Amino acid sequence: MVTKWKNTVRHGLTWVKEYRHLLLSGICMTLGMLLLAALFREAYWTSTRTVWFFGLIANAFLGRGLGGLFAFWLNRTYGQWHPDGSGGMEEYAQWKGMQQHLQKELALIFGIVFFIAVLFFLYLLTSNTAYYRFLNLSIGYLFLFTVILQYGLCQVSAFRFLQRLLDQIAAGMMEVSRQRLAEAVQLERESIEKAARSERLKVDLISNVSHDLKTPLTSMVGYIELLKKEDLDPVSRDYVEVISDKAEKLKDMIESLFSLAKASSGNVQFTMETVELNMLLEQILADMEDSIRSSKLEFVNWMTAEDTHMVSDQVHLYRICQNLIENVLKYAAGGTRAFIKTWVEAADTAAEDRIWLEITNTSGYRMDFTKEDIVERFARGDKARSTEGNGLGLAIVSTYTGALGGSFDIQIDCDQFRVQLSFPRGKTDRSET
Repeated sequence: MVTKWKNTVRHGLTWVKEYRHLLLSGICMTLGMLLLAALFREAYWTSTRTVWFFGLIANAFLGRGLGGLFAFWLNRTYGQWHPDGSGGMEEYAQWKGMQQHLQKELALIFGIVFFIAVLFFLYLLTSNTAYYRFLNLSIGYLFLFTVILQYGLCQVSAFRFLQRLLDQIAAGMMEVSRQRLAEAVQLERESIEKAARSERLKVDLISNVSHDLKTPLTSMVGYIELLKKEDLDPVSRDYVEVISDKAEKLKDMIESLFSLAKASSGNVQFTMETVELNMLLEQILADMEDSIRSSKLEFVNWMTAEDTHMVSDQVHLYRICQNLIENVLKYAAGGTRAFIKTWVEAADTAAEDRIWLEITNTSGYRMDFTKEDIVERFARGDKARSTEGNGLGLAIVSTYTGALGGSFDIQIDCDQFRVQLSFPRGKTDRSET
């Protein structure tokens, strides 16, 4: 019997501990309602100040009790729904429907209570008995105020409850976004690594093939030179000359391909020194004078009178400018003019100045390509491939220019093909020139 009594007491204490907030809310609710009932009974002989004083105290008890009971009701009615963490629009739609349903219920309940309070106030106003004619109407105003105040407090509790659920939905959406971003970053990283690995394999393949082709090609060129020294009939000598010419072109293409592969892989070594761009261009034009004369093109030089000294690799800069001029010789329309222009773009300091080179020519064929297309390896603007180019010239220019810290741009305007390069001047020492 004692054990049973102890178990009962233990369960009772556990229940009281678990529902202590609900019990406290019920007590406060009861005290508030009893105080309002007492005011209603004594309001006939009580002053307005006393009615409002005790009415506010009753509202404090009612607010505490009703808030606790309302929170308990919210948890029992809507607390079973929890966001699943997916963070989708379905969760927000469910939350929105819950909010609308709760607002309708609150509006309906307090609307009925407020309607009863209004009827009671009208009853006090329209009473014809002498007893109620001199009644203190403050109790009617107090009932209206009580309904409005408690409705506002319930709205605040509902807002906090719904806001907590909305915060959970937002947290779920942020977590989903973070996971998706992490997955996207991982996929992008894998894609970049795959592309880089593919590019390395491609560069290695080109380098190895170019290197492997050099040895047999060198032997072929050697035997061709020996054939030229033999006493051959005119037809055979013509054949040997054609073979020699093609071998030399193949050798140049392999050298270009090997150089491009080295530059793309980052293995190229630069020897930085002070270079004067205008002087370098004049030297290139002089070296290529025979080719320019036979091309029937007129080169117009608009070189700036400003100082064009810059820090760069002279060998690779020479190759860049030479490739651009060879590109003009191969693809420009015969009898037209090509323009070579240089200028200096001043900056805050001399070392930050940029030296610009622009070469413009009139194309001898239709240019239906973009900058991205034409700088690809083996890409040629001459779709018919009637010219002698191999599609590596501009690719080499673009790669070397970027490796030297410069910028490379192509502009196409109808038949006008314009290439613009710019390089940082750097800290120059003219005594090294």
